[in-house]
Amino acid sequence: MDFLSEYHLTGLFIGICTFLIIGLFHPVVVKAEYYWGTKCWWIFLILGIVGVAGSVYVDEVLWSSLLGVFAFSSFWTIKEVFEQEERVKKGWFPKNPKRKYKF
Repeated sequence: MDFLSEYHLTGLFIGICTFLIIGLFHPVVVKAEYYWGTKCWWIFLILGIVGVAGSVYVDEVLWSSLLGVFAFSSFWTIKEVFEQEERVKKGWFPKNPKRKYKF
């Protein structure tokens, strides 16, 4: 932490971690919708709430920021899971043959 502060790299590190967190959620959306459909949205809601609570609880700006990014990426994933279902419906992504679909 001192290294990041000493060389004024904290913002850059937060930016890189934000990029990685958001990038991690893209395949998670595809896999979650494939295996569980839209009924997994509540998992991301809980993750988001836990992330918000952690962000408020943690004093260190770096970790608080990353928890906030994680929290709101989780909230955004709720929307994306439902949109992923629409993409599957359009044929842009494969259906899971072991699951029943509403459409």
